[in-house]
Amino acid sequence: MVPVWIRDIVALIARAGIGVIFIAHGWRKVFTDGVGETAAGFREAGVPLPGLSAWFVALVELFGGLAMIIGLLVPVAGVLLAAIMLGAFVFVHAEHGVFVDEGGGELVFALGATSLLLAVTGAGRLSLDHLWRPLTRHRAARHPQHTV
Repeated sequence: MVPVWIRDIVALIARAGIGVIFIAHGWRKVFTDGVGETAAGFREAGVPLPGLSAWFVALVELFGGLAMIIGLLVPVAGVLLAAIMLGAFVFVHAEHGVFVDEGGGELVFALGATSLLLAVTGAGRLSLDHLWRPLTRHRAARHPQHTV
């Protein structure tokens, strides 16, 4: 059995690793290439509502990546990031196989699977989610919901 403190460190490393990658991709879409160029690529790939989709993906990558790094709302960020990786696979990479140098989906597989894993397992104790939990439990105990 792996000690909890090791699991927390590994979760932090995994969150930071994919968080940096997602931020870099979101940053590129917004500030380097521009959302217009991203939308043009989405249009060419057949992504529905390419302008809106480009903004959505860029912002999810930026803020979802940041959320992963600091460990805030990791279940929500993980599901959203996994969903955009599924979209990237379906619209761009599926027809190119596995290998990234051939346009394949290995990067989106890895990022999507890791995001989904973190969404399900949580951020660990080295996260804002962990710090937030006692506050919400305490508040819920003071203000229980009334049931009929």
